[in-house]
Amino acid sequence: MLTKSLIERIFSAASIERWNDHPRPVQFSEMAKQAHKFIIAYVIAKYEEKENNTTIDWIMLIEGGIFEFLHRVVVTDIKPPVFHKLMEKKEQRDKLNEWVLEKHLKKDLSLLSGDICSRFYRYLYIDDTVIEKKILSAAHYLATKWEFDFIYDWSRRLYGIENTQNEINSQINEHRDLKAVEQMLASRELPDNKKGLYGFIAMVGQLRFQKRWAQTPRIPQTSVLGHLLFVAVLSYFISLDIGACKNRRYNDFYGGLFHDLPEVLTRDIISPVKKSVEGLDELIKSYEKELVENQIFPLIPSSWHEELRYFIEDEFSNKIYIDGKRIISGISEGDMMKLYNEDKWNPIDGEIIEACDKLAAFIEASTSINIGINSPALEEGRKGLYARFGKSDLCGFPMGKLFDFFK
Repeated sequence: MLTKSLIERIFSAASIERWNDHPRPVQFSEMAKQAHKFIIAYVIAKYEEKENNTTIDWIMLIEGGIFEFLHRVVVTDIKPPVFHKLMEKKEQRDKLNEWVLEKHLKKDLSLLSGDICSRFYRYLYIDDTVIEKKILSAAHYLATKWEFDFIYDWSRRLYGIENTQNEINSQINEHRDLKAVEQMLASRELPDNKKGLYGFIAMVGQLRFQKRWAQTPRIPQTSVLGHLLFVAVLSYFISLDIGACKNRRYNDFYGGLFHDLPEVLTRDIISPVKKSVEGLDELIKSYEKELVENQIFPLIPSSWHEELRYFIEDEFSNKIYIDGKRIISGISEGDMMKLYNEDKWNPIDGEIIEACDKLAAFIEASTSINIGINSPALEEGRKGLYARFGKSDLCGFPMGKLFDFFK
């Protein structure tokens, strides 16, 4: 079962500032950085799988990314250069890993279903040359590089800034054997319509600049990009708790990670606005679909389009595939558990993703109110979210209990 302390630890990444010893054009948060890393890892892994015939253990990639994320949140006070130096030597690395797991994460992770705590422990000691770890490492440095390109122009007078740039570039160059990395580096300076995969990750990165609840003061401020990861991790942990099959866990995670992808083109339009005029929500959805087809899909291989459509269209509906071809939406939660909890149906829990989306919004509002930064919009939003989900139960999971944690 998900604990309040684990959810709070995940959400705390929204308050962790990156590059806080450098002048910055905007605030960069750890949550948004990790979200960008996950999406870049998806791009690299998908390219390796589809275009290079590499076998990818997607569950290891997802869980490994979550483990690295939680690990980083715990050791956030250690500056990255110092952290990486500590991790170079096995004796120091083992001691640090043991401290992170035993003192900070074991209690909460042990209460999750699926023996994920043991998998965390094993992952810490897997060789760095394993493809899934290598992909996550490449994604980490590419996400860092994307941030640093903004930092650099503001920091040219800082002592050591060139060394930082050289170190990042050196680490990225060590991953050029991954075909997607090589392609992205080669296309960075091309015109937008020729950037391909790099254009896709650069466009997604812009979701860092889109604020949630943009019309009201709130602490901590959260971005749409960081919100995507929060929803994805919550959805994944719940999928573990309900005993979801492998493909269902994969879909619930990436469905959460990509569910707001069209907002990079339309911005975050709050629900009260969408529902204020009859038919407006449907019109927005139609326009989003058109923009995605014309501006996002041309940047990625056509063989990926069907899966991304599955994630972002009708994103809050329970869905399955029939005969691997035809999508059926609106499956009841009971049938999802009794009839379709098998990989062959490629199930996705849109209702769980929606509940996690609303839980994230509820936590954002409640946290700010508890800190003392309040507004009628936050109070009204929190009240409406609890009225809808505060007593909910999905696939046997007591979703309402998670809302009660932050009531």
